[in-house]
Amino acid sequence: MNTETYSVDAPHDGVRLDLFLSEVSSYSRSHIKKLITHKHISLNDTIASKAGAIVHTGNKIVLTQEESYQEVLDEEKEDTSLYTKIIVLAETPDYLVLHKPAGLLVHPTEAQETVTLTAWLVKTYPEIEHIGENSVRPGIVHRLDKEASGVLVVARTNNMFVHLKQQFKTRTVEKEYTVLVYGTFEVDEDTIDFSIDRGKDGHMVARPKMNSVTLHTVNDIQPGKSARTDFRVIKRLGRFTLLSVQIHSGRTHQIRVHMFAYDHPVVGDTLYKQKKNIKKSEVPLGRLFLHARRLCFQDLVGEKQCFESPLPTELQAYLDTIS
Repeated sequence: MNTETYSVDAPHDGVRLDLFLSEVSSYSRSHIKKLITHKHISLNDTIASKAGAIVHTGNKIVLTQEESYQEVLDEEKEDTSLYTKIIVLAETPDYLVLHKPAGLLVHPTEAQETVTLTAWLVKTYPEIEHIGENSVRPGIVHRLDKEASGVLVVARTNNMFVHLKQQFKTRTVEKEYTVLVYGTFEVDEDTIDFSIDRGKDGHMVARPKMNSVTLHTVNDIQPGKSARTDFRVIKRLGRFTLLSVQIHSGRTHQIRVHMFAYDHPVVGDTLYKQKKNIKKSEVPLGRLFLHARRLCFQDLVGEKQCFESPLPTELQAYLDTIS
C-alpha cells in the first residue's frame, strides 16, 4: 500500500480537490476522480466523496492506493464498438480524412485510455505509428472533443504532418461546424473574439475584452490566448438556434467556451452549461450538438482539398423533435 500526503498551500486556496492533486502529484485528474470513487483519498481525515470539493490553505490530503493502480484502470472495459462508426472519407498516400463519431477520444490522455482513434489508426494503418512528434498521437495535427463528431485529417507521412501542422499554425485551414445552441439571436451573424484561458477549476474560460478607457492595456485584463469564432444563423427553432460556425484558431473547447460566454451554450454540453436553459422534460441528447461539417486544407502540391461529413443521424433526429 502506497500513501502520499499533501498540504494545501496558499496559491491553491479555493481550488477543486481533483485540480489541486493533479497539479501537485503525478496523477491525471481522471485517475484522481477514480481514486475518489474507490475511496482512496481523504480530506482532513475524512474520506473524500466529491472531486469538486473545495480545498483551503492548510488542509491535509492523504492518497492511498495499491502498489499497482491497475484495479482502477481495469474497470474501464474495452468497448471497441465505436470503431465501426469511423468512416474513411478519403485515403491518399499522404493523408487520411475521417469522420470521427461522438464518444471516441482522438488520442489517450494520462488516464491511458485504450479505445481511441489513434489506437484504431495504428491497427488499421500501421505506418502511421511513427508519424509526427508524439507517439501518443501519431499523425494527429488537430483534434475534436470526445463528444463531438465530424471531419478530421490525419497525416500518413512526416512530410504531410509538417505541411498540415504549418497550415494549422498559420490558420489557413478552413473549419466549419454545425452547432445547436440554446436561446435565440437578434443578429443573423456575428464574431466572438474573447481570449480563452484556463480557470481555477481547470475548465476553460472566455475573457471578454474590456473598455480601453477604463483599463490601460487589454493584456493586463485579458490573459489567455486569442481566439476568434464567426457564426451565422442557419435556422431559429423556438428556444434553440442552429448555427454554422467557423473558427480561426484552435483553442481547447473554443466553440463551447465562446458560446457559453455569449450566453448561448451548446446543446448537450455537460461542462459549459446553464441550468436555466434545461427543462425537466427535455430529453438528454447524450452528446454535444457540435459537428465538424467541413474541412479544407492544401495538399503537398498546393491544391486545395475540401471534405464534408453529413450530420449524424442522432443529431438530425434531435432536430426533428424540436422543429
